[in-house]
Amino acid sequence: MPSLIVRNLDESIVNALKERAAQHQRSTEAEHRAILSDILNKPHRKSFVEVLSAMPNVGLDSDFERHSE
Repeated sequence: MPSLIVRNLDESIVNALKERAAQHQRSTEAEHRAILSDILNKPHRKSFVEVLSAMPNVGLDSDFERHSE
């Protein structure tokens, strides 16, 4: 299995990782793996622009105008 080395981390990041690992009752290395897995294995979430561009063309803006009675 491949390994990953992360250098030059700010001490506050390391401390936060240690605290989070303790909260989840696992080693810092296991916590690091869990964080990477959770973030990188999530399904891709579409951006707002992607959602808008995927909408079908259903008419002209004038088709949706409100008419006062």
